[in-house]
Amino acid sequence: MITKKKTNWFRMLFEWKGSVLPQLLPRLILLFAFAVLVVYFREFLLRYQLHFNPAIFTLFGIALAIFLGFRNSVSYDRFWEGRKLWGALLNDTRSLARQAHTLVEGDDYNKERTEFIQLLTAFVYALKHQLRQSSPDADMHRLLPESVAKPLESVTFKPVMIMKELGLWIKKTKTAGRVDSITQTAMEENLNKLSDIVGGCERIASTPIPYTYSVLLHRTVYIYCFLLPFGFVESLGWGTPFIIVFIAYTFVALEAIADELEDPFGIQPNDLALDAMAQMIENTLLELDNRKIQPVPKTSGYYIT
Repeated sequence: MITKKKTNWFRMLFEWKGSVLPQLLPRLILLFAFAVLVVYFREFLLRYQLHFNPAIFTLFGIALAIFLGFRNSVSYDRFWEGRKLWGALLNDTRSLARQAHTLVEGDDYNKERTEFIQLLTAFVYALKHQLRQSSPDADMHRLLPESVAKPLESVTFKPVMIMKELGLWIKKTKTAGRVDSITQTAMEENLNKLSDIVGGCERIASTPIPYTYSVLLHRTVYIYCFLLPFGFVESLGWGTPFIIVFIAYTFVALEAIADELEDPFGIQPNDLALDAMAQMIENTLLELDNRKIQPVPKTSGYYIT
């Protein structure tokens, strides 16, 4: 995710990193060349009435902008819901770690508390890797004993299996008489909240915006952009390619941004910074467990993770 602070208005006009312009540049160059070709054959087009009334593009452009706005709103809703779920993940893991330290009786139980908090941390990293479809084995072996980490290698839904281990820890603690039934219920409620977070993240990751809707909007945007030169070639002349590319950049960029935000858990520049959030959750849990936090790498104002 990009965390670069906004610069002054003039420098932002030439901002490259974090913009969708690099991936759109080949398409815009193609459109520019096509518009130049249309202007070059302007006399032929005008002679045979192969041009359109610009008013048509004005009316159609308004409708297209409304559809693109709706598409971006839907995508941003998914992005923001993903961020809220990871904010809730931070709160609920903190609550469970605090309960393990303040409600579980016995000063001689610190080792077991640390095991519980390590399970919580492993749960966070397992969820991150599941959403990004990456291998969590290194983090699992770093955070968990081999007796727990090894069986997880062959498991598909690792966060759910780690939740099972968390539940067994609470059950074992209750059996040992370290917590009462009320405390057990309170901790189980927070575990249920973790389960809701996993389900919410899986719902976003596994349910994209209907493909047919994306195809329709994609086709409409590009057909509109490639027809634009025929509407302005008479009035703009050789200024047509530049104006067309500027208009096309707006429409095509909105579609590209919506595509990026649709899956907020990916590794594109504008996706959620799951690495940074997972490390921050790990550090706050380490502090709750009275341990030293992990150093956070310094950034130079531009950070994608």
